[in-house]
Amino acid sequence: MKKLLLINPRNYLMSGLLNYEFSNFPPLGLGIMASLTPDDWEVEIFDENFDDFEFKEADLVGLTAFTGNAYRAYQIAEVYKKHGITTVFGGIHASMMSEEALGYFDVVVKGEAESVWPQVLKDFESGSLKRLYEGPRLSADKIPPARHDLFHPNYKFATVQTTRGCPWRCDFCTVHAFNGTAYRQRPLEAVLDEIEQTTNKYLFFVDDNIIGYSKKSLEHTKNLLRGMIKRGIKREWFSQASINFGDDEELLQLAQETGCKMVLIGVESEKIESLMETNKHLNQKVGVQNYNGIFEKIHKYGIAVLGTFIFGLDTDTKQDLANRADFIINSKVDAFQTTVLTPFPGTGTYFKFLKENRIHHNNFPKDWQRMRFFENVIVPKTMTHDELTEELYKAWSRIYSRKNILNKFKMTLKETRDARTAFWTLTTNANYGNTIFEGRGQFFDTNMILSALPEAGSTIFGMPAKALDQQP
Repeated sequence: MKKLLLINPRNYLMSGLLNYEFSNFPPLGLGIMASLTPDDWEVEIFDENFDDFEFKEADLVGLTAFTGNAYRAYQIAEVYKKHGITTVFGGIHASMMSEEALGYFDVVVKGEAESVWPQVLKDFESGSLKRLYEGPRLSADKIPPARHDLFHPNYKFATVQTTRGCPWRCDFCTVHAFNGTAYRQRPLEAVLDEIEQTTNKYLFFVDDNIIGYSKKSLEHTKNLLRGMIKRGIKREWFSQASINFGDDEELLQLAQETGCKMVLIGVESEKIESLMETNKHLNQKVGVQNYNGIFEKIHKYGIAVLGTFIFGLDTDTKQDLANRADFIINSKVDAFQTTVLTPFPGTGTYFKFLKENRIHHNNFPKDWQRMRFFENVIVPKTMTHDELTEELYKAWSRIYSRKNILNKFKMTLKETRDARTAFWTLTTNANYGNTIFEGRGQFFDTNMILSALPEAGSTIFGMPAKALDQQP
């Protein structure tokens, strides 16, 4: 039997994030490739999220990577090249930087691989492999369920995809470049079957916007949740959605009934000029003055909001960064992913910064590993690179202070009246704080933060302070 080894490479500069089980997700793309591989192949997934790399014999080796772990993928490919073992590279970075990738891999697959992976295997077996394959985007019913049985057993989350594509063209995002602008929906029964195949405690719908961009796509999501209820599937879950997630009461009720604890919403900025700069049209239409009302509506159904915010936009001044921190601290956002603008290959941001010679760390491919959201790799317009870095840590020190993390925990508990949701908020914020301040002598332990709560027997908002529920 032929052996296919699929490897999930690790960005060692992001080791902090990988230390927290609540921030780790299985490599779904590798699971899909395994599902498309014929039964006369033995398939293994080696995952550096849990195990340090060691050479394993195989007939064919496949890797996928985001930009942040592409350099590590190149290092691993060199090991197999020395042993004369054929290597294949796919994923977002391979698609956006295929010429670069061909310098390290025998074969590169551009685009979505479902349409070409079977052909790659046939060509390998016949000795007629091409150097480059380009996979056209197929209809969503052609996306098979992943081989969840091959993922490392220590993952707390199962990852399932129900849709692909995004019609929005946010300047900093790779989704429309990689998955296209057509919104494609998988058949509901196939999605529900796949969920039932998973055994993880938590569930992450990896869709870029689970509710889509029309009444029809919203109904698709509602039917998915109705299907979960009908099949008796209830698992704590979260996903990503646009800010209009809070517009539909029926959707929120269904999300609550199926176990939704958190939704990631791309807020990005409280400043209209910044939203215009990033092509964040829906947020402009909603209006920043209406953000908190939307978040409160979501809270009524026991669901927390994980807001994403971008620092270092060209319209940002030092005062804007301080104002953004103020907004996050004082707003109804429960958890916060606060990243610095990062020019990922394939985005409008990348082409702009490349043309203007404003990528500060540009010793590629090694510096790809610096593109990890929490390291400043750019030269902004209104300040120097070092000034932006300094302002970032000033803002982060306030946003991820123990006081603010505890305050957000208490706010979520009061607003949602759901202890589990409050712990999702606490854990998420602590994990981001630990990632940002790794190596700076600051550590956020959830038990230490909770020790600031009242003693056992007292209550917070009518709930026992020390007996809220088991932590995630």
